Amino acid sequence: MARQAGVSVATVSNVLNRPEIVAPATRDRVRDTIDDLGYRPNQAARQLSSGHGTAVGLVLFDVRNPFLTGVARGAEDHLHTVGRTVVLCNTDVDPAKEERYLEMLLQQQAQGVLVTPAALSREWVERTRERGLRLVLFHNSTDHPDVCSVAVDDVMGGELAGTHLLARGHERIVCVTGPAHMRQSVDRLAGCRRAAALAGRSEESVEVVETGAFTLEQGRRAGERILASPRPRTAVFCANDLLALGVMQALTRAGRRIPDDVAVVGFDDIESAATAGIPLTSVHVDGHALGTAAAKLLVEEVEDPDHRHRRLSFTPHLVERASS
Repeated sequence: MARQAGVSVATVSNVLNRPEIVAPATRDRVRDTIDDLGYRPNQAARQLSSGHGTAVGLVLFDVRNPFLTGVARGAEDHLHTVGRTVVLCNTDVDPAKEERYLEMLLQQQAQGVLVTPAALSREWVERTRERGLRLVLFHNSTDHPDVCSVAVDDVMGGELAGTHLLARGHERIVCVTGPAHMRQSVDRLAGCRRAAALAGRSEESVEVVETGAFTLEQGRRAGERILASPRPRTAVFCANDLLALGVMQALTRAGRRIPDDVAVVGFDDIESAATAGIPLTSVHVDGHALGTAAAKLLVEEVEDPDHRHRRLSFTPHLVERASS
């Protein structure tokens, strides 16, 4: 190719790997030669010679979740611009499934993974890194300063939601959480309880309804449990928007008026929160920005031998709509 294009082998390599540094006329001539010869780079051979590939694993607990879709898009947008490919993996919060995906990524010599861990622990971090995988966690934990992480301040978000409902005169709040072992559930509930404490309310003023997953169906079931209680409920804070939209469906089907009978607040501010039949008040989090930030941290670690691990925390804000 170099001989036919009249350039050096290094120039051909740059056109294939770093085209932005090659003069446009030269780049076009080399690409025309590549097309004429029908050349296609052998990625498997490249990985064998370099010891690593261009893939980055994006290991999420539920790719159907619209918020995580935004996170994935943010990561993919950045990784694409720097010549990486994304392998999307859905774990369903199943440690065994997560383990199989991590092993697959190792076999593909992935440069690293952006991951929402199914069960984060020191042992999990050490085991994963000892196998050679670079990590960026989507997790709000201060327990792992030697690993990069990106998260939203979930406690602050829960406090914003609780403060909003209490300021509207509600004496009690039902907090619909996801699985109790997940950090999002714990921190968002803690924030709501902190809002109650700051308002001079007892811990009992925040009632917990736990669900098995952050899904619409689990939200509907939570709404049915709230309706079945003999004690009237006037305010509900849900740990994500899918749960909130499910709760709202159950309430409206039972003839409850939102927000006149029951006020509802969600978390994440996904697109459908604003377009719902009753627009949902929600704690806004920029998922695309989280994904982009995580991807940048991983690329920095790959390219910079002096990379310093960082924990990035994004500040949420409340978006008030008709549901509260």
